[in-house]
Amino acid sequence: MYKIFDTVDEVSRYTAQRLLAKIKAAPTAVLGLATGSTMEPVYAQMLKDIQQAPVDLSQLTTFNLDEYMGLSAQHPQSYNYYMYQHLFNQLNIPARNVHLPDGLASDVETACQAYSNAIEAMGGLDLQLLGIGSNGHIGFNEPQTCFNSRTHIVELSEQTRIDNGRFFDDQNEVPTHAITMGIQDILNAKEIILVATGSNKTEIMAQLFASAIDEALPASALKQHKNLTIVLDREAAALLPEQALKSAV
Repeated sequence: MYKIFDTVDEVSRYTAQRLLAKIKAAPTAVLGLATGSTMEPVYAQMLKDIQQAPVDLSQLTTFNLDEYMGLSAQHPQSYNYYMYQHLFNQLNIPARNVHLPDGLASDVETACQAYSNAIEAMGGLDLQLLGIGSNGHIGFNEPQTCFNSRTHIVELSEQTRIDNGRFFDDQNEVPTHAITMGIQDILNAKEIILVATGSNKTEIMAQLFASAIDEALPASALKQHKNLTIVLDREAAALLPEQALKSAV
């Protein structure tokens, strides 16, 4: 199902409201969270809404999608740092309920397996929030990632490193590897919301609409999911065919 809005602000309000509605309906919900510039206004709106109408988050559990390998939790470009700066520092979620992959894990394979196992032990994700990369990656699952993958180490594509280089002082500082939830972990979520905004997502959203379900385009795996909402602004939706626009609600 497509939801298309005129502005990023409208996208952010809708997405924040969906997240908060899930928490209010199920205070013990398990949320899968994403990072990146697309999510910043979503989390800002979520905090604004909570300030206006406080919500008890003491029973909420979160699992983040991914983390760069080689960056500590305190590194300004780590996703751990991002989440605390943009969300967790201002919420009453107990630290024990917040889960992020460890970019400095000494035994990465064991840490990856433990991460997927921890999600399963919680009964799976009730809602997974996703962005999408310009090459169609979800999490850091690059093209040709097996759809049955669980949390794993991935070598980042050159395109992903170029895209993410804007967050670093030097392109050479962008990590070459990351830990990411696998596509199967994502698909096992009971509900998925994919958010894309801006002209830099126009082409990939058109490709995703037209694509068959193919490991060459990781996000196409989402077409198998029975409870998927794709939330776009007008720029990201600019190349979608009339068929998609008519299905938007």
